[in-house]
Amino acid sequence: MATVVTIADGEMVEHLRKAIKDCADRGLNHASKWAAELLASVQPSKRHHLRNPDTFSTSTPARPHSPHVVSFIDPSPDSVDLPSSSTSMAPPPAPSRHPHAPLGSDVDDVELRIREMDIESTEEATLAVGKACFDAREFFRAAKILESCSSARGQFLMIYNRFLASEKAALRDWNKLDGTRHQPAGPVNTALLELYNVATNLDNKLDPWMTFMRGLLLSRLSRREEAIECLLLSLQRYSWNWSAWMQLSNLIQDPEELSALLPLVPLPPTHPLVQLFQIKTMNTLGQSSENELGLCERLLGNEYFPRSQWIMSLRACVLYHLHDFGQAEIQFQKILAMDPYRIDDIDIYSNILYVTENRLKLAELAHDFLLLDKDRPEVCCLVGNHYSLRSEHEKAVKYFRRATQLDRTYLSAWTLMGHEYVEMKNSHAAIEAYRRAVDVNRKDYRAWYGLGQAYELLNMHQYALHYYQHATSLRPYDVRLWQAQGACYEEMGRLREAVECFKRALLGADVNETYINLRLAKLHEDMDQCAEAAAYHCRVIDVCRATLKPVADYAKSLVFVARYHFEKGGGDLQLAREYLEKVSASNSEEADRASDLLKKVKTAIEAAKTQEQNDVERDEQATKRAMPVDAAPT
Repeated sequence: MATVVTIADGEMVEHLRKAIKDCADRGLNHASKWAAELLASVQPSKRHHLRNPDTFSTSTPARPHSPHVVSFIDPSPDSVDLPSSSTSMAPPPAPSRHPHAPLGSDVDDVELRIREMDIESTEEATLAVGKACFDAREFFRAAKILESCSSARGQFLMIYNRFLASEKAALRDWNKLDGTRHQPAGPVNTALLELYNVATNLDNKLDPWMTFMRGLLLSRLSRREEAIECLLLSLQRYSWNWSAWMQLSNLIQDPEELSALLPLVPLPPTHPLVQLFQIKTMNTLGQSSENELGLCERLLGNEYFPRSQWIMSLRACVLYHLHDFGQAEIQFQKILAMDPYRIDDIDIYSNILYVTENRLKLAELAHDFLLLDKDRPEVCCLVGNHYSLRSEHEKAVKYFRRATQLDRTYLSAWTLMGHEYVEMKNSHAAIEAYRRAVDVNRKDYRAWYGLGQAYELLNMHQYALHYYQHATSLRPYDVRLWQAQGACYEEMGRLREAVECFKRALLGADVNETYINLRLAKLHEDMDQCAEAAAYHCRVIDVCRATLKPVADYAKSLVFVARYHFEKGGGDLQLAREYLEKVSASNSEEADRASDLLKKVKTAIEAAKTQEQNDVERDEQATKRAMPVDAAPT
């Protein structure tokens, strides 16, 4: 039976084909590669289905005219409320489109396309030379050649070349200051504002690609709200430019903002592009959930992209953030079985192998990919993880530093370099590495957490607490971050705050967790709150019994609860005797102490029995005395 191809399937395939060429023509090579990989993963029966070319005269499906224009900066007062904050991004069932989402324009796209094609035909030679210079990375030369172009594509390439040339010059000037006190945190591109003004004043400023360029420049100028609006307007007219989606993703600061932004995207929430954007953004924020995992399963179904390695990699990253390292490793193995030369996200795979301590597999992977491409930052990160697992921290730092030299914005390398310096007890170098990571991406909790660890090594607990709190605000359900805060408060002598932090950590911990309960018990003991301490020790005892652990593992808790009932007013001497008998019969360190205490408890129990018998006899005698004497018979 032949596979039925729906109109949506045909549109998706045609849009992907068009995006491959449109993005490549404008030098957006990563977006073109992304579209090509997705197209290749569509089922052949759908990919080879050709529709009437006249149906696809525009870059996006026709939409009705609407007077609404998206504005992220100043929404109208009577706008509807946005969804409440949530880390789960399940698509709302209704309505399918937010009332203020940007809709199609009533501009005649066909007429504009024909006019643009006429202009491009007259500039064909200039565009070809400019694009060739761009491909050869001669950005200044390409920008000069394209200055005379009046077509939208020519003007976009001209601005893009000038932007890349200015970025290259700014990086060169920044590197000249390396090691001096005057070096800023990152390269400073002084040409950005001038380029933005040029892009705004061009005749083709309404072109979706030029709108995207303005959004890119605004984001580099730290004008975040205006950049978001420009990117949404660009996606309104051309939805399949993945570079625009990625730039929009980089501007989102937390899941709540993503939840508020999704209704403004000019596509229904069930559209593959919207869901890919959602998954990628949540991965970037490090807060993926089961919802994103379900979206990956849907997009890998037969009706979408069943063999997409890119989406498989997204799914592996979701599993990694969910700490399901076993399934994440299996997913990466499937990807490498399909394409053994795929370098993208290989650093995430190496992190998984590092956490699971798979030394052999990590060594094989490092050897194979070093031969493949030793100058990719991901490969350098992979090799650094390999040496780190072997405790060769100096070599690991060397490769992580090499990764940052290849890509200054490579967040993972800066963070992992900081971890290595912490292992080497070089706190000052670790702080510098973590600060570079924060400069690259202030949304990554790992760098803030690393700064807290580094300052804790220096016994600067107030500073450490500040960075731990920042990390917790980015990842409020991470047990480790609450534990770190609690430890800081404990070192500072603020025991009540420490208790609150450990209680918060306990909410998200595993049901069989014992370490946090022991810390809470110790804190309550230090505050002379013996009843509360005994309650947490009882939790430890219950967990250890349920998991069939040996008595030696929880002997201290048994002894503490026994002491509480014997010395601190608990009163249950039989329970104390039972616990102490278990400990004294074991081979734990507490056995001798438990035996000594058991003798006292038994003596106390005997004394209590004797006292009870005496009390009973006394009561009986008192009762007899109180009885009336019978009168003598007459």
